[in-house]
Amino acid sequence: MSISAPRTGPRPPADRRAFVRTTLDLGDVLLRPWGREAAESDTVLDGLVAAAADPMVALWNPFPATDRSEALAWLDSRDAGWDRGAGASFAVLTATDGTLLGSVTLRWVDRADGLAMIGYWIQPAARGRGVATRATAAVTDWAFRTADARRIEIAHAVGNEASCRVAHRCGYLPEGTLRDSHRFGDGAYHDEHLHARLATDPQPAAGVHVDMPGP
Repeated sequence: MSISAPRTGPRPPADRRAFVRTTLDLGDVLLRPWGREAAESDTVLDGLVAAAADPMVALWNPFPATDRSEALAWLDSRDAGWDRGAGASFAVLTATDGTLLGSVTLRWVDRADGLAMIGYWIQPAARGRGVATRATAAVTDWAFRTADARRIEIAHAVGNEASCRVAHRCGYLPEGTLRDSHRFGDGAYHDEHLHARLATDPQPAAGVHVDMPGP
């Protein structure tokens, strides 16, 4: 994996736990910071609208993007997170033509303590190819190496078994069940499985591909 920083854009807060806009190159897949620059591509905007309407994304990881204007507002919120160094939201794109495959978002839960949380969603056409696992693992490693993250958590609905598999494959160990923890896209509160990975944990085995129907 190679890492490159953009040449332009707002400078984040100068502290060791700031997420700094970076592109992660996985070869056939690129992870690029979400933000207003993505609005230059109608294809990406339309991809966001399509993803928000997908039943699995709408259930397990809903976000407001029923049209291009809402997608733009969502991109503005991603930009704001990067500007503060508090959130790192990546578009997962094909390296060849920039097709939108999904998204990975990392945010501080307790910045002073080095505690963060990560989440992800994948477009239907990209599922079953290990994209979520590779992207999540790459962002996890990047946060440990460059932002002094101490602990990163994944919380997913108990019913979202695919997300659970991704967490395991990325080295996030199960730590228990959170009862009625989060209200999901169906309007109901669901129990969640909590997984976590520490900066001191060993690297998980590489090269694992999983089916990824959600979130």
